[in-house]
Amino acid sequence: MAAVAQRDPRALEAVYDRYGSVVYSLARRLLGDPHRAEDVVQDIFLRLWDRPQLYVASRGQLLTWLLTLTRNRAIDQLRAQGRRQRFLRAPAGAQVETQDPVEQAQWALERHQVLAALTHLPPEQREAIELAYFRGLTHREIAEATGLPLGTVKTRIRLAMQKLRAMLLEED
Repeated sequence: MAAVAQRDPRALEAVYDRYGSVVYSLARRLLGDPHRAEDVVQDIFLRLWDRPQLYVASRGQLLTWLLTLTRNRAIDQLRAQGRRQRFLRAPAGAQVETQDPVEQAQWALERHQVLAALTHLPPEQREAIELAYFRGLTHREIAEATGLPLGTVKTRIRLAMQKLRAMLLEED
């Protein structure tokens, strides 16, 4: 990332080569359209190139940050095009669309680690994370669905993410 911040195009290419297929997989899964997913991938990596300082390594791994951006951009597209209902029916979770067995194994390991860490969260925090990241609901939609205040939903997600980060960093 330091090289990307120094505007080294080879560094951006390396980041893209490493994470591009995973970002695309998530975008395609959420949007259900390969062309729109490609647009999201382009937006994500263009944003990384234009504003690399937005990624702060101390807050989490680059992959996590990229996937969060991807999820948010996909949600924005779905809202803008009035496809919220299709999004809510979309299957949860991203699948890696790659033939590389190493990437598939890495993705499966990371997915297993996240799912295992989720079991250690308090039930109310786990529910908030599952609704946000596996069902794709916004904070406001979670508040409406659960009858909780918006601030409570945001706090539960923030606390859950902090706990998950700590648990996953312990495993590294």
